[in-house]
Amino acid sequence: MTVQAAYQAAVDAGTLRSDDAQLAVLPELERVRTALAAPVKRGLFRKAASEVTGLYMWGGVGRGKSMLMDLLYDLVDAPKQRRHFHAFMQWVHTEMTAARKTGVDDAIAPVAAKLAAEVRFLAFDEMQISDITDAMIVGRLFEALFKAGVVIVTTSNRPPDDLYKDGLNRQLFTPFIALLKEKMVVHELSSATDYRQDRLAGQPSYFTPINDDARKAIAAIWARLSNGKAEELVLHVKGRQVVLPDFHNGVAKAKFFDLCGRPLGAGDYLALADAVRVLILEDIPALSRHNFNEAKRFVTLIDALYEAKVQLICSAAAVPEMLYVEGTGTFEFERTASRLREMQSVDWAA
Repeated sequence: MTVQAAYQAAVDAGTLRSDDAQLAVLPELERVRTALAAPVKRGLFRKAASEVTGLYMWGGVGRGKSMLMDLLYDLVDAPKQRRHFHAFMQWVHTEMTAARKTGVDDAIAPVAAKLAAEVRFLAFDEMQISDITDAMIVGRLFEALFKAGVVIVTTSNRPPDDLYKDGLNRQLFTPFIALLKEKMVVHELSSATDYRQDRLAGQPSYFTPINDDARKAIAAIWARLSNGKAEELVLHVKGRQVVLPDFHNGVAKAKFFDLCGRPLGAGDYLALADAVRVLILEDIPALSRHNFNEAKRFVTLIDALYEAKVQLICSAAAVPEMLYVEGTGTFEFERTASRLREMQSVDWAA
């Protein structure tokens, strides 16, 4: 099935709404699918694959970039792998650490060789570079992958020229931007519609009390946003791990204890806010002096989400103003309650 036929089938089934901006990129997706479907003779794999130009789709959040990439990914019949870019870079760091223990001079080379031996097609979701270490690694890694004939399709909220913008020693990163433009077609998905927000339009985002009705409502929202697909996302922040048990297409789902019951701090929550666009947080309990540390972490988490404009959907034991009514810090919590109220508004989400 062609990409165009699969897209039209989804439109006919009512699971997609036809969008001119999405239709415009379908020929590029089909170009990649067709090239990867071509038979490759043994011994000529690398040469044939290297002639396939990849695709860099960028645009605002909720425009359907990840959905289109998934559409292509499901149709590609070749050794393949789909990863969220954060998760992929974490895997790269782990593999490089293992490679260094073997005494190699260049830890990137075996990682690239391992990938090239296993896959012909790599799909990355939400490419962004905010860490100096990642910036220094990704250029050499992608250069090796392109040279090995791996075809890459990626999504991003930013055009290539804005990757690692204003980053430390960015001049060392700019050759990678040129490489992306050389090896990948850059296509802006300029739809005026934010389909992620569209799915949440008119829907409540704060459920109280915590009961079966709240759990069912949260489950329904998660099903709409994740399309039944999810994987664990582990963020590594200065030696610590921030675990998001369920993640798909910029949407994460976790329990209160997962994020506030563990010894996490502002840096961890900032990394989380940078990695997700929607957070579904379940089972926020009543807060007091008896769980003061958890309450402090919750305040820090909400501050990070608020500043990053991450949409919060949650279930809680009480309305925001009644979540923390006794104990040290109740006055300071008034700001958190106010932010929780503001984050429920349609205007704030937009």
